[in-house]
Amino acid sequence: MATVETHLLKNGLRVVYTHHPNTAVTHCALMIKAGTRDEKKGREGLAHFIEHALFKGTTKRKSFHILNRLEVIGGDLNAYTTKEETCIHASVMNQYLERAVELIADIIFNSTFPEKELEKEKDVILDEIRTYMDNPYEQIFDDFENLIFAEHELGHPILGTEISLKKFKRSDLIDYLKQCYHPSRMIFSVSGSSGMEEVIKLAEKYIFKESKNKKESPRDKFQVYKPVTKIVPRAVNQVHHLSGLPGFSFHDKDRFVLVLLNNLLGGPGMNSRLNLNIREKYGFTYTIESGYHAYSDTGVFHVYFATDAKNYEKTKMLVERELSNLCDVVLSKKLFHQYKEQLLGQINMAQENRLSVMLSITKGLLYFDRIVPLQEIFDRITAVTPDQITQVASKLFKPAKRSTLVYEPLG
Repeated sequence: MATVETHLLKNGLRVVYTHHPNTAVTHCALMIKAGTRDEKKGREGLAHFIEHALFKGTTKRKSFHILNRLEVIGGDLNAYTTKEETCIHASVMNQYLERAVELIADIIFNSTFPEKELEKEKDVILDEIRTYMDNPYEQIFDDFENLIFAEHELGHPILGTEISLKKFKRSDLIDYLKQCYHPSRMIFSVSGSSGMEEVIKLAEKYIFKESKNKKESPRDKFQVYKPVTKIVPRAVNQVHHLSGLPGFSFHDKDRFVLVLLNNLLGGPGMNSRLNLNIREKYGFTYTIESGYHAYSDTGVFHVYFATDAKNYEKTKMLVERELSNLCDVVLSKKLFHQYKEQLLGQINMAQENRLSVMLSITKGLLYFDRIVPLQEIFDRITAVTPDQITQVASKLFKPAKRSTLVYEPLG
């Protein structure tokens, strides 16, 4: 079993180290509490644009040298942006950990954002946005969050829009960094065999920057939700249907009830109720699923399917029947035990991916201010009862409470 340690530097940076004694590869990351929801109106996509721009040059490196620094020793450097955080992470052989840490610190703290490179990268992201818009399965989820979160920042598309992207100036990036990129909003994380002392030493050497902004910028909480239905004619071959509503936050007492409920309803398993009772039984749809994503103060639950127009009403009726059954019929103890074992097994299997586990631990520390033990997660899931499943289903699944977004074929 891996051991996890934490340390707080004087500048507010938190350090978390996961010890794996018998491994040749070390993963490291710098996660920042800065995402799409921290953008001002009219600046949609700025957090994601910064993630790209960080790789375009620093005071000591050009873009080529950044991209080549870890590749030449077989390592990997990558990044991602979500609604609530940005993360730069690297994977290298153990002996190159310091090289990776120095590089991450360089691009986070010393990026110069050359104007010429920024304009070129806008074209790259515009192409990414257009590619995204060509895929209705991808775009409908962004459009749905924009629908249910209305004017709130959580509704912003992570990639932004063509209009907002073209307006970005170098000063916008610098202002955002001043607002969000300071050590008290960052966590430096390492998973490997180096030892905590070495990890702290590297953090102090490369990431010990004094914060110029001591005050945490508050995030606007999402508070007002009104169910809405929207039908959008699009150049698609199938009807794409997405229904749902804001769900539970990271901190809600019923979060793990919904995790289990979502998993048995339409999670990744081929034996989910939606898959068995609609896809396999009737063959009306190739893709049918449910999903739940938690944020720090709210969340999103949805059910999605795509089907031919001739089967749309039948599929929708069958989906509503499944949701209604979970509201009205308490699961048997035997079946419920099987669903629990399935979810616990999936979580255990996921522990094989050390990078993913490290990032999950880091995110947990970012929002709970503590390391959440794996056993605590198991205990929370094990404690869920069939009655709680019914209660949460009744709270979320009633048609009058849900919003619906439909892409329907033109004509």
